[in-house]
Amino acid sequence: MYDLVIVGGGPAGITAGIYAARKKIKTLIVTKDFQGQMGKASVIENWPGIKKTSGPKLMASFKNHLNKFKIEILEEEGVINLEKQGNGFLILTDKAKEVVSKSVIIASGKNPRPLKVSGEEKFLGKGVVYCAICDAPLFSGRKIAVIGGGNSGFETAIEMATKYSPKVYILESSLKIAADESLQKKVENNEKIELIKGAMLEEIKGGRFVESIKYKNIILNESKEIEVQGVFVEIGSIPAANFLKDLVNCNEKGEIEINHKTCETKTEGLFAAGDVTDIRDKQIITASGEGAKAALSAYSFLSKKN
Repeated sequence: MYDLVIVGGGPAGITAGIYAARKKIKTLIVTKDFQGQMGKASVIENWPGIKKTSGPKLMASFKNHLNKFKIEILEEEGVINLEKQGNGFLILTDKAKEVVSKSVIIASGKNPRPLKVSGEEKFLGKGVVYCAICDAPLFSGRKIAVIGGGNSGFETAIEMATKYSPKVYILESSLKIAADESLQKKVENNEKIELIKGAMLEEIKGGRFVESIKYKNIILNESKEIEVQGVFVEIGSIPAANFLKDLVNCNEKGEIEINHKTCETKTEGLFAAGDVTDIRDKQIITASGEGAKAALSAYSFLSKKN
């Protein structure tokens, strides 16, 4: 039996692991990868002490730090079920492994939100992608469409237009753009990028691979089709908390509701940290801070139990 199992290997999960290791807690981290949302960011300029870096590089430094401690890790493995068992928890992974722990920290983050349009599933991996930094080089010299006008959508468009694509379309369903002003200015000044507001994606079309997209212009109330070879989905994400069932309360967004002072959920011994929770600001530094807070709360919980 473990004292603590941490589910997730993003900033919150890794930080929780480091703090747990420093407190000499017998800990296991279960994670699909050590990336999280941050690992998909092309440019990071808001991590104190590092003026500019990429998501993968920063996550690599996080993991290297974690590896300095004696902590057990199940990598390339996800959790599909968690249930209360006696005074602890039973965790089931997607590789049919069962793990028992006295306490658990959920730091599973979020998963990309699907478009739910015709052609999305058919062309997944054949032109439809959810991770720009992972797949960007594959679209060198090709026209692409970025779906979503938030910060991530604008960042993706700028990256693609700067390094890879001759033409980039940004499709935003709203008439109001949510991206930061600084990003909007960069897009305005890049002649390779065309912003289309009030564009509702209707269909992704093609043969073996993506060849075009069809969208409805809500201003003109008419459908249009543009030629693209890639569709980059940047419309937000969904909290990865569906395996918790009634052990937690979730808000209308599906985020785990926690005690913001302690990261406790409604179930004793079960904590949550980072983007999977209802914290207001979804930032790298806040996720890391929440991970530290959750680990210290778990340590306090375990100390009272022993």
